[in-house]
Amino acid sequence: MFTQGPSLTVRLVVLVLISILLMTLDHRQQHLSAVRSSLSIVVSPIQFLVDLPGNLGSWVTENLSTRRTLLEDNARLRSQHLLLEAQIQKTAALERENRRLRELLGSSFKVSDRVLIAELYKVDLDPYKHLVRVNKGSGDEVYIDQPVLDSAGVMGQIIEVNPIYSTARLITDSSQVIPVQVNRNGLRTIAVGTGSLNQLSLPYLPNHADIRKGDLLITSGLGGIYPFGYPVAVVMDVVADPGSPFAHITAAPTAHLDRSREVLLVWSGYNLEQDEIDTPGPEARP
Repeated sequence: MFTQGPSLTVRLVVLVLISILLMTLDHRQQHLSAVRSSLSIVVSPIQFLVDLPGNLGSWVTENLSTRRTLLEDNARLRSQHLLLEAQIQKTAALERENRRLRELLGSSFKVSDRVLIAELYKVDLDPYKHLVRVNKGSGDEVYIDQPVLDSAGVMGQIIEVNPIYSTARLITDSSQVIPVQVNRNGLRTIAVGTGSLNQLSLPYLPNHADIRKGDLLITSGLGGIYPFGYPVAVVMDVVADPGSPFAHITAAPTAHLDRSREVLLVWSGYNLEQDEIDTPGPEARP
């Protein structure tokens, strides 16, 4: 419509004036609101299509970022969970160890001589040899035939000593013999290992011996190895054998032979006195 007529400047001025007039009328009279509403309905799909790439990109970026964050948080929480579980397990193990040590130290009130706590770190897997190794040796003044106890009773004695470790034979070893007596009446006998961790044998008591099921056997102190009065076993079965002069008697060790990890090494009064006799005093030295 403007191919012919006034100049471009005049046309611009006229259009500006018309625009101002229309805006004034629309502002005052609201005549064009219906037209705008109709136009917005028509233009909205176009605006949606124009904004769609940007909105889609923002949505994908936000979801990917959220997923990455969730995966990172999940991995971090899983690691923390595993770490806390490991710490809980370690705490439980430390609590059990602390309980065992308290029980072990609690049993030392019965020991009037010098004692040393040692830890088991090796067990002989031979079913016919009940041997264990402890982490104390000649550097700690451990000696052959030294008694080994736990919080519940006698476990065995040292049979081999090295500078940093020692080997002990348990009382249930088939070659082990320990002098005992019945705590109830003082009846003396010997207990012999049977090769089973939960059983000792008392083979040399006659059928009429005053011993019964449930009797506690303690160390008699004879032989100079085990101190007197330590629990050894509880009588489990007493069977008189008419065809033999001796009864068939079995007992269960009181010590936790298959569970104890910490043990007590005892310097008995007998051995301490022997050390004092064997070691000359200053006045006897040249």
